[in-house]
Amino acid sequence: MLLSLGLLFAALSLGRCIPLQQAPNRSKLLLVSFDGFRWNYDQDVDTPNLDAMAADGVKAKYMTPAFVTLTSPCHFTLLTGRYLENHGVIHNMWFDTKTGVRLPYYTTQGISSWWDNGSLPIWITAQRQASEFMECLHSQGLKTGSIHFPGTKAKYQGEQVYKKVVEPALFNYSNETNWRQSIDTVMEWFTVENLDFITLYFGEPDSSGHKFGPESTQRKNMIKQVDRTVGYLRQRIQEKGLESSLNLIITSDHGMETVIKTNEIHIRKVTNFTFQDLDFQLLDYGPSGLLVPKEGKLEHVYSVLKNAHPKLHVYKKEEFPKRFHYANHSRITPLLLYSDPGYVIHGRYKVQFNKGEHGFDNEAMNMKTIFRAVGPAFKKGLVVEPFESVNVYALLCELLGITPEPHDGSLEVTKPMLRSGAPLHPAGKMPLMLGLALVLGCWGGLF
Repeated sequence: MLLSLGLLFAALSLGRCIPLQQAPNRSKLLLVSFDGFRWNYDQDVDTPNLDAMAADGVKAKYMTPAFVTLTSPCHFTLLTGRYLENHGVIHNMWFDTKTGVRLPYYTTQGISSWWDNGSLPIWITAQRQASEFMECLHSQGLKTGSIHFPGTKAKYQGEQVYKKVVEPALFNYSNETNWRQSIDTVMEWFTVENLDFITLYFGEPDSSGHKFGPESTQRKNMIKQVDRTVGYLRQRIQEKGLESSLNLIITSDHGMETVIKTNEIHIRKVTNFTFQDLDFQLLDYGPSGLLVPKEGKLEHVYSVLKNAHPKLHVYKKEEFPKRFHYANHSRITPLLLYSDPGYVIHGRYKVQFNKGEHGFDNEAMNMKTIFRAVGPAFKKGLVVEPFESVNVYALLCELLGITPEPHDGSLEVTKPMLRSGAPLHPAGKMPLMLGLALVLGCWGGLF
């Protein structure tokens, strides 16, 4: 009898050798972002695939992005659950106030020091952590991947995404064939390479909204392309047999506003203002601006700009509205500017000609964006009240069964989306005998 028990415990203790990635029936997670998808873009275009996804899962009335409503900062909020003043990615552009150097979006993607500010994106957290139910297995953590998602190219505390595709410079973000190839790559990563979590980014309808305006025919046609892509994605999920094991979230970073071309804001035309009073300026980037006045010039620059235009708001760093959760970071300059919806801020010259823009107050309705989710963990046919994007991170961690890093959101906000008793953690999905093997395997040294 004792020998039989010993053999049983020895056999069961082999459970400790099963890597986390090989746990049977583990739910996978795909986070998809369509850049610049305003919350109501599906209301003036037929979107049968997005509608079907909502019927099969969860749809938020809208989602409020973080401020400032720019691509890299808002995506990093999704990945970290932190407001900008806490994760430090405060702009699309890397800049140095001492040298005056400013680098464009694409170049900034590869500067790890811009991204690695102490807030770990969920890729790295997932790779480091085993599920709390699997700690006894000394697992190496989850396998993650990312395609074109902002922040993908950087390293965080010396680590990077396990599997990644970084777009080349001058990449065509609008090509539908490229989109389908990316989806096919995602399916291969899930099924052949057994990845657990993947982020996938598409640069539309942002580009169309900028170039042609959010009310344009071109933007509406792009929404049709987005919808076709959602249909293709769900078709591929079904073909690969992932419907019962993959949770899919589709969201975005911000909305889009029509640019007003009358009564424009031109900083260089402001009475008693001169750029010679500045050591650094980051203007001509939509509706926001960062200024470093020369020593002794802060009060003067502030006073001449403060009431310079009825649609322009100028603040000292310490007086910037707290609701934005933006100014309390060392990268924020002594003076901050932002304009009312529709108005962009022109600096030395007029170089902004977009018909659509974002970066505005995140409480403006046209900055709101979308959130859709479907999969084994989510309820069906549920419409939820609006919520802030800072809460998405905790949901992602829950779906992956990992412990979140410190963050500014709450799982309680998104918990009503989840099916009651949905087996989110991998250990909750294991057959009884494997569960016993894991438990007894942890105690195997006692027998």
